[in-house]
Amino acid sequence: MKTSIKAKSQKVPVSFYRRENVLHIAQELLGMHLCSNIDGKLCKGMIVETEAYKGMNDKACHANNNKRTPRTEIFYRDGGVAYVYLCYGIHHLFNIITNDSEKADAILIRAIEPVEGIEHMLERRSMQKVAKRLSAGPGVMSAAMGINKQHYGVDLQGDEIWLEPGNSPYPKKEILATPRIGVDYAGSDALLPYRFIIKGNKWVSGRLR
Repeated sequence: MKTSIKAKSQKVPVSFYRRENVLHIAQELLGMHLCSNIDGKLCKGMIVETEAYKGMNDKACHANNNKRTPRTEIFYRDGGVAYVYLCYGIHHLFNIITNDSEKADAILIRAIEPVEGIEHMLERRSMQKVAKRLSAGPGVMSAAMGINKQHYGVDLQGDEIWLEPGNSPYPKKEILATPRIGVDYAGSDALLPYRFIIKGNKWVSGRLR
C-alpha cells in the first residue's frame, strides 16, 4: 500500500521505506530532499538519480546470494537506515535500506540538485562556485553532504541524515529508467533498468545507456 506524504515540513515516515517494491521506492525518491545536519551544517538537495538493488537475487547487490559480512549485515535490518560504504578506497556511497528485515533491498542515491546549505557543500568539496561536479555522482554527493562511513547504520528518522518530501512524487512521464552504472561484474543483471533519473535534469551523473 502506498504511503501518503502530505506535509512538506515533515520527515518521510519509516513506513515509506519498509514497503516491498524497491523499484517503486527508488522512483518515488526522485524529487524528495536528502537532508543532513552534520557538524552543525544543514544541507539539502533534491534527489535526481537513484539505483535500486533487489537483495539476495540481484547479482549487483552486495547481499546477493544471502551474503552476510560485517559490512553487509545492515542489509538484513528493517528499512529506513543508511548503508554507507567506501568505494575504491576513496568515495563514500550513501544507500537507503528498504523493505522488512532479512529482505536485503537497498537504493543508492547517485545525485542531488543542491537546494540549501550550498556554501557548506562548496566548502566540503573545495570548490569556489556551483558546478555539476559538486553533487552529480554518488561519491561527490556524499562528500558535499558531509556523509561518510561513520554514518553507516544511521536511522533516517534521526537528526543527522533524513529525507523530506520536497517535490515528490515526481511525474512518471518525467522519469527515465536505464541500466545501472559500474556493475558490469553482475552479468545479465547489469542490464536491468534499475537506475532512475529525472529527464533533462543537469545534475544527473554519468552516462545514459
